[in-house]
Amino acid sequence: MPNDTDLARIAASLETIAASLARLAPRETSQPDFDAADCFVFEPEIGLKPVTRVNRVPIVLLKGIDRSRDILFDNTLRFAKGLPANNALLWGARGMGKSSLVKAVHAAVNAEIAASGRPALRLVEIPREDIDHLPGLMTLLVRAPAPVLLFCDDLSFDHDDTAYKSLKAALEGGIEGRPANVLFYATSNRRHLLPRDMIENERSTAINPGEAVEEKVSLSDRFGLWLGFHNCSQDQFLAMVDGYVAAYGLGDVIEPDEVRRQSLEWATTRGSRSGRVAHQFIMDLAGRLGRPLEIAD
Repeated sequence: MPNDTDLARIAASLETIAASLARLAPRETSQPDFDAADCFVFEPEIGLKPVTRVNRVPIVLLKGIDRSRDILFDNTLRFAKGLPANNALLWGARGMGKSSLVKAVHAAVNAEIAASGRPALRLVEIPREDIDHLPGLMTLLVRAPAPVLLFCDDLSFDHDDTAYKSLKAALEGGIEGRPANVLFYATSNRRHLLPRDMIENERSTAINPGEAVEEKVSLSDRFGLWLGFHNCSQDQFLAMVDGYVAAYGLGDVIEPDEVRRQSLEWATTRGSRSGRVAHQFIMDLAGRLGRPLEIAD
């Protein structure tokens, strides 16, 4: 018969085991408050975290990507109005405004439908490393009282990464399919989301190379809308700079020729021209001029 000391030791051990199992068990995610904001970030431990101050620029400041801007805006507006719309993959050169465009379009669409009585479009960002949590996230979003734009920035997959299968199922391939109130937008530097050598390796080692490659490449086919972003010309770069100068009211303190000279020198030192480089130049210019970056009336 165990004595009292033995019983106490056993009880303590059982409590320790129970606490360890409780930590290992998945936490129950509470139903999010979709009225807390119109933008959220998904965190697996807590669910949806409201974002009250979104890092974005007005859509009118996005220069040199007019066609992509118009196409994505129209697609998003149709979705917000309850009409059919396509998942979108924005791919191409770094710094050309892919993620900025998604956030700017979200704000522009909500401004468009504000007077219609329709619920505001919600934007939910899921980090690339949490893509394997998509099935659970979809379960949360299907109960949202508004259309949801699910967004993943800089999406790509590396060798031995199987998370792309969760994405495929969430977009189209699962039994339930994509919820009617959810649209998925992603940005990537790769058109097919997977490295070329990964696809070539599948082709060289598979029993049926064609089927193996199809499994990988078909991921991009789940996006009905592909928008390509390419390196901008010098004229496009200068147009971006001029747009920022006008929007932030810097033209009254510096001459256009001087802006042109300094911006081209800035791009040369960076070794590239892009929307991101143009905005970085404007931040430097405004700082040197002692002017805050505020949209001019």
